[in-house]
Amino acid sequence: MIQAATVDVVFPCLDEASALPWVLSRVPEGFRSIVVDNGSTDGSPDIAAAHGALVVREARRGFGAAAHAGLEAATAQIVAFCDADSSMDPADLPRVVDPVLAGEADLVLGRRISTSRGAWPLHARIANLELARRLRALTGLPVHDLGPMRAFRRTEALSLGLEDRRSGYPLELFLRAWSAGWRITEVETGYSPRVGRSKVTGTARGTIQAVTDMTRLLREVRETISKETTP
Repeated sequence: MIQAATVDVVFPCLDEASALPWVLSRVPEGFRSIVVDNGSTDGSPDIAAAHGALVVREARRGFGAAAHAGLEAATAQIVAFCDADSSMDPADLPRVVDPVLAGEADLVLGRRISTSRGAWPLHARIANLELARRLRALTGLPVHDLGPMRAFRRTEALSLGLEDRRSGYPLELFLRAWSAGWRITEVETGYSPRVGRSKVTGTARGTIQAVTDMTRLLREVRETISKETTP
């Protein structure tokens, strides 16, 4: 059973007032919610606080900036990430956290499985499939999705020295964890249509930006590997 203060759940947030009540009500008992507000103008911070979440404010815009601010604010042994837009059900968090708690994995990724038509825009799905293909080729790991729900140990993640503060943050976490020899695995999690407007991969522009950021990170990692293996 999860004990209090064992797991902190970071929710990067930008104008998610419509989704937050449901999202925060679904967080399992024993998990603490940390909502990182990234400049909302719809009252999201007040709603989060009213539902018992710790609210952290991050002025620098960017998914990675909000995510890392949450990681730094966390105090629990294990940290999980989850989107705040209701596309993923926080009730699935134990499925992602349990392998870390049991010492069976160091990083667990929630592989998104659509629960209904329209949950995953075609352009975002295609981009994700291509990214997963590249990651399998690079790392040899059977990864299929770099989804927004994931779990790991806080101190180990902080030691990775993550630098990206935009949409490349999840990929940098994955790549640095793989480079550090972490045990990485996937579990299936449901994926539903989000509430409100997407700021990242739900739009074509956001997907293009994410692909640009992630392509740059992949290139940098390949260059590093090449230098390390060249006599």
